Amino acid sequence: MWEFYTEPEFASRLEWMREFVQEEVAPLEVLWPHHHHRVPPPWLKKVIDPLKDEVRRRGLWACHLGPELGGQGFGQVKLSLMNEILAPYQWGPTIFGVQGPDTGNAEVLAHYGTAAQKERYLRPLLAGELFSAFSMTEPHGGSDPTGFRCRAVRDGDGWVIDGEKFFTSNSEQAAFLIVMAVTDPDAAPHRRMSMFLVPRETPGIETVRPTRYMGEPAEAIDHALLRYNGVRVTADALLGEPGQGFEIAQTRLSGGRVHHAMRAVGQARYAFDMACERVLSRTTRGRSLADQQLVQQAITDSYAQIEQFRLFVLRTAWRIDQGQGYTPEVRRDIAVAKVLSARVAHDVVHRAMHLHGALGVSDEMPFSTLWQLTPGYGIWDGPTEVHLSTAARLILREREPAPGDWPTQWLPARVAAAREKHAEALASQAAEAREAGV
Repeated sequence: MWEFYTEPEFASRLEWMREFVQEEVAPLEVLWPHHHHRVPPPWLKKVIDPLKDEVRRRGLWACHLGPELGGQGFGQVKLSLMNEILAPYQWGPTIFGVQGPDTGNAEVLAHYGTAAQKERYLRPLLAGELFSAFSMTEPHGGSDPTGFRCRAVRDGDGWVIDGEKFFTSNSEQAAFLIVMAVTDPDAAPHRRMSMFLVPRETPGIETVRPTRYMGEPAEAIDHALLRYNGVRVTADALLGEPGQGFEIAQTRLSGGRVHHAMRAVGQARYAFDMACERVLSRTTRGRSLADQQLVQQAITDSYAQIEQFRLFVLRTAWRIDQGQGYTPEVRRDIAVAKVLSARVAHDVVHRAMHLHGALGVSDEMPFSTLWQLTPGYGIWDGPTEVHLSTAARLILREREPAPGDWPTQWLPARVAAAREKHAEALASQAAEAREAGV
């Protein structure tokens, strides 16, 4: 049985979230737009700590993790519905304990970390006491880990890390980094890498450039180029087993792609709501913008794209919740959702911005941030081309080539087969036609 239904108790919690985000989170966005990934100074803690406490009291803090870690253990559908609401505001995930890159780091720590690693890194991370970073991408290797060069070599009872990592988000504010490094270059490609937990203050970590996302000021979150110069860590810094780095990365990124997709939905809907308000409020040549046919087309196209994409993402989340895990079918749909994220966000934000005219491209509307994010959806967690290729391979894996020289739906062959199958009926039809003199 198919149902498009949210249980009443959770629906009421979502409604509370909408009101809370509008009343309490949105003001943070316009006053302190670049403080959401920083350890807050005392004056800001007085503002945000009561908000986090209220979220905890409502049972909505860090819901991606289980109760034993202070979360609710929500499935992907509930998390998706929450992410849709939080998406318009960068402060939203921080106030609800689900900000990236910390959520993904928390998930792999919960899944692969030892008890000591969880106590040292995971618990303060979940408490909102510190931030973390994920150091995977390399300047030359991009998102392809099989081309990585950063090495970790055993030395006594520890490891020494050497190499460069690019776009390590929030490295300036992070208390620790999860670093992916090659530990066995002679192993099979996906068994070469391992993951390490590295405190940020460890000697040898050099910030080559504190790169920022395009259009953002110096106080915004950094995406740095880091150089690891003989960074020495102890044996207990290893996360998981040697050679398990690729598996851990995939565990981290698969769930994150679903979250990113639903945040794209939320941001697109935010832009769409602004567009609807604008066309109902604005007139041109004596008529409402809402009565202009091309404007009506823009509104309908945006609505259709958002709803189609939203349902696709929720169905993918539902499949994961049904116990399918990250099967080939689910990975196929995650890849497609990742591709659609960039397209839908781009199209809907562009239309909304355009419908606002000069105001839309000014700094007096929030479109600049939304517009700057749209190309990022085609890069984060792997570029669009990789996901297109992945989806195509998984789609075609279930299909078969034609058994002969002609397609299975080639009409001459189908007609011949149909004639053979219904030869008796065709003969009777022909005889009847002869008797009727046709």
